[in-house]
Amino acid sequence: MVTGSKELIRDINTNLVLETIINHSAISRASIAKHLGLTKATVSAIVQELINRKLVIEIGSDDTSLGRKPILLSLDKKAGYVICIDIGVDTISGLVSDLIGEDCILKQIKTPNNPTQLLDTLIQFIESMKLNQNTPYDLVGITLGIHGVVDDNKVSFTPYYKLSGLNLKEHLEQHFSTPVHLENEANLSVIGEKTFQYDYSNIANISVHSGIGLGIIIQDKLYTGYNGRAGEFGHTIIEIDGKPCPCGNRGCLEQYVSERSLLQEYAKLKGIEMVDIEAFRKAFSNNDPHAHKVMDLFVKYMSVCVNNILNAYNPDIIIINSSFTTFYPEATQRIEEALSSKMNSFIKIVPSALQDTSILLGGICVAIKNFLGIHNLKLKHNDYRS
Repeated sequence: MVTGSKELIRDINTNLVLETIINHSAISRASIAKHLGLTKATVSAIVQELINRKLVIEIGSDDTSLGRKPILLSLDKKAGYVICIDIGVDTISGLVSDLIGEDCILKQIKTPNNPTQLLDTLIQFIESMKLNQNTPYDLVGITLGIHGVVDDNKVSFTPYYKLSGLNLKEHLEQHFSTPVHLENEANLSVIGEKTFQYDYSNIANISVHSGIGLGIIIQDKLYTGYNGRAGEFGHTIIEIDGKPCPCGNRGCLEQYVSERSLLQEYAKLKGIEMVDIEAFRKAFSNNDPHAHKVMDLFVKYMSVCVNNILNAYNPDIIIINSSFTTFYPEATQRIEEALSSKMNSFIKIVPSALQDTSILLGGICVAIKNFLGIHNLKLKHNDYRS
């Protein structure tokens, strides 16, 4: 039972009503009252306030044969828009969407080599993504996906590019006059998967890019640990006195099974300086023995990773977000078959359905929830355009 001031209770109820409207797509006042256990008068007053604030609209009558047809309500998805920027080591990706993650537009640019140029680059990039629309609220939030450790909207550690010390939140909020949220990319990825694809209460999402991150949802809530360092699974040690890692340790997981390290291993086997994921994919499809050897390494080390995650967190589902599982989805079955422990118990291991957009969609979700003041959001994934 909620206790406290009338204003607090009303604010909580308003957020619950708005959350219910969003997650049901279209719902009547009476259905909201029944769903939340509130009186019809309370719901009607809150709905009218949300309509006055131009957040909720009436979209027609419910198709019922009994009595007066109830009016259906929906979030006005065009009341404002949000932007997420994934600051990758090599590429900066941006996604702009309405308030339910639809009508998305994707843009990409190269990440500047000089960190001192990043802020100006981000400002220009976000300016190019702003929509010229006559909306009640305009741009209502920006989320930045960081490939490193984030605590309290500040970057504390990035192993493969230098972002610590840059007060991105303060500068961007001053320029755009809208809230800016910083979050680890693996955390955004698991938020995206839960919101748009896999609605489980306990999820472990392995994000394999330049490093390896782990997004963890426990009992429907993101778990970040004491100071944002939970999920840095790429820095768990799998080889004593192994390869050196930028974190200061040796033998970290991501020195063996990150996309960057696997492509370096393939280039070494081929006697060439470097190779990209597309060239590796083609080689694998053409049954290049070196490419298949590297894929075997991916399955081997990822099996160890998954086994450790299962024993540490016991999630309902494990999602692997990797270019290797994208073009070779059979890898997840091979990883599952390699798990021989009798202690493991889980629903399934799956490749990411959202792939490269999971970070961006997770960031869209963070910005939407912060603007609307809601906690739970379940949306449908739609294709984006560039």
